[in-house]
Amino acid sequence: MSTEEPADTAPPASPEPPVPPESWKPGERLRTTSLPRRITAAASLAARAAPAAFAAHALLTLVTGTAPVATAWLMKLVVDNLVQRGPLSTLLGLASGLAAVGVATAMLPQFVQYLRGELDRRVGLLTQDRLFTATGSFIGLGRFEDPRFLDRLRLAQPSVGMNPNDVVGGVLSVVRAVLTLTGFLGSLFLLGPVMAVLLLLSGLLVLAAEISLSRRRARMIWEVGPVERREFFYNDLLSSVEAAKEIRLFGSGGFLRARMLTERRTANAAKRAMDRRDITVQAGLATLAAAVSGAGLVWAVAAAQRGALSVGDVTVFVAAVGGTQGALATIAGELARSHQALELFDHYLAVTTARPDLPVAAEPRPLPVLRRGITLQDVWFRYSPGHPWVLQGVTLHIPHGKALALVGLNGAGKSTLVKLLCRFYDPTRGAILWDGVDIREADAAELRRRIGAVFQDYMHYDMTAAENIALGDLTALDDTPRLRAAAVRAGIHAAISELPRGYDTLLSRTFFMTSDSAPEPAPGTGTGTGTAPPSEPIPDTAPQPDTSPAGPSTGTGTGISTGVEFSGGQRQRLALARAFLRDRCELMILDEPSAGLDAAAEHEIHVSLRRHRQGRTSLLISHRLGAVRDADLIVVLSEGRIMEQGDHAALLASGGEYARLFALQASGYRDELQPPPVPLHPLRTNPDSDTDTAPLPTTTTGDR
Repeated sequence: MSTEEPADTAPPASPEPPVPPESWKPGERLRTTSLPRRITAAASLAARAAPAAFAAHALLTLVTGTAPVATAWLMKLVVDNLVQRGPLSTLLGLASGLAAVGVATAMLPQFVQYLRGELDRRVGLLTQDRLFTATGSFIGLGRFEDPRFLDRLRLAQPSVGMNPNDVVGGVLSVVRAVLTLTGFLGSLFLLGPVMAVLLLLSGLLVLAAEISLSRRRARMIWEVGPVERREFFYNDLLSSVEAAKEIRLFGSGGFLRARMLTERRTANAAKRAMDRRDITVQAGLATLAAAVSGAGLVWAVAAAQRGALSVGDVTVFVAAVGGTQGALATIAGELARSHQALELFDHYLAVTTARPDLPVAAEPRPLPVLRRGITLQDVWFRYSPGHPWVLQGVTLHIPHGKALALVGLNGAGKSTLVKLLCRFYDPTRGAILWDGVDIREADAAELRRRIGAVFQDYMHYDMTAAENIALGDLTALDDTPRLRAAAVRAGIHAAISELPRGYDTLLSRTFFMTSDSAPEPAPGTGTGTGTAPPSEPIPDTAPQPDTSPAGPSTGTGTGISTGVEFSGGQRQRLALARAFLRDRCELMILDEPSAGLDAAAEHEIHVSLRRHRQGRTSLLISHRLGAVRDADLIVVLSEGRIMEQGDHAALLASGGEYARLFALQASGYRDELQPPPVPLHPLRTNPDSDTDTAPLPTTTTGDR
């Protein structure tokens, strides 16, 4: 039983969960590593993803940096030899060299562009793999409910522009520009040291301005991140089939569209302000560059008039001024882009190098085979220090091989308790013991392999029927008999068998399935050729043939078709099949497993569930008290505390909260209403089923 304490009073000596490693604050630009280490990490990713392409890209990029200087000096020598009427052989040699450099200058960028594209593809694949490997390694759910982490995760994804190769490409471009700058500055120092110094100073000013702009732009991207994520949220609502019915029925499309556009305007305003600052600075820098270039040209012409410079020298000087300014601008621009890419890459590093969100034992204790049961010892829990207590001093024991039911009003803490049992969160205080072993000291993956579950907010995947079931235990992905047995237990096998491709039918209209790529149905898994009508999900008992005109949605004869939509009840049966697939699990959690089913289907499922959990440790949660009345122990939760517990008869006799709720539900039935002798929707008899498929029994007073 729970310890009685005021709901607004914290338990004595209640330790709070450890502060997450990343204390992210809105608008804050956090860095996980120093600038050199980030550059090294980006280069390491590129080299690991495509070593040969990376080396070739780096070499060719650096070679292209010497081409402009070589062209300028060859042109000077050609002009000087022409003016001085040099030997024809010398002129032909210089011209041939100039032509070769021109060919290389024209061709090398094409190879560099191809290699850059290949690097982008391979680096993008590797970074995406590492990013979602990292997110998949998070033990709990806390980070996925943290808006600041979600903002970082969005910015870390390649799909929004984060590309470590931008860092590598930027660094290589800077080095290439430095090579070009060194050659041209050396030429200018030979011809006019003062002009060389002036050009260098103006270039440093450009560099400082570009870096300042890049920092502001990176800060702007971080600040508008939450705004853009809200915009994407409204976008998804307006374009998803899940929300389409309510939006059209309630006429809320205009309201949601206005919200979406408001977020877009907010983001646009921030970007517009940044662009205005950018264009102002760039215009000033361009004016400065033009003034320095014009002054240099006037000086060169005057020097040539005095005989201090030859015609070839003037040619080199003009090329060197333009080349120096271009190289300086390239350095500034690439440094600015690299800086911005490094800021985005920092989000990637923050996610992929984040420490565990829940404590991990240095040497996990082995989890024993469940023999005695699972014990909750004085468990207190709240989602954060700013939230109210969800569980308050819960102490209970789930005996091995028995079924324990949790009942209570919404918000009582039932589903939260399930999350703690699966170790999606850790108790704020107290412990959960698996045969005496604190589950925090065990390996979380091993714990979860021992658990089968149907969650209240179960998932449906836009994948085939077989894949939807096999996700419960991927070792069964190619094990048709196991998939079929789980579907039979869940009462969904008959419906799947009648699908166009049986278990290989796509259960979604979001994507196309092609007859060339999809495998044929396995023997015995259904070879039906009909699909559901486009506007309706197929019924629970048997699919209806598609009467729509032939076309892409018919699924036959066209080579390409959309999938089939299951009803809500059928999707819930699929979720049950996923749970049944773990037929060797030691703890079965069923959180509202039949909430979306009709009365006949609910009866059938509960018969199957009773058989499946026979002798198995089970935790049942349902608001339909008739569904849990046969549990070995029923625990009533209220405001995070255990109010009463016992079996169905004892709780009814005590006249407490359970008795009140049971009587309230039973009052909805009338004694004088007798069910018809034949059910309205006879259940199909399936010779392969191990469940009873009899019609609903006659309602009695005890069943109400």
